[in-house]
Amino acid sequence: MIRHIVLFSAKEPEDLPLIRATLSRLAEIPEALRLEVAPNARRDGLSAEIDLVVYGEFADFAALDRFKAHPLYAESVAVVRPRRELRIAVDYEVPPG
Repeated sequence: MIRHIVLFSAKEPEDLPLIRATLSRLAEIPEALRLEVAPNARRDGLSAEIDLVVYGEFADFAALDRFKAHPLYAESVAVVRPRRELRIAVDYEVPPG
């Protein structure tokens, strides 16, 4: 399994509801076994600039690639990219067992 985690910050705080709603629609893409979008709780003072966290689970890297090739993903990018300040993404493979 692949875990895909993306951290976002918004250029303008008033855009956060739209960004969150747009990113939440990505859960409709069949390749996502699990997809959550949540606000940063801001309990760590060193990461207060992060507004939203996206957490996804995928069967493998091929499924993640198909997810990113889906038209809904492209629609999401078109809405979110001009409104985001920061985007940090990490992917890692969960060992079986």
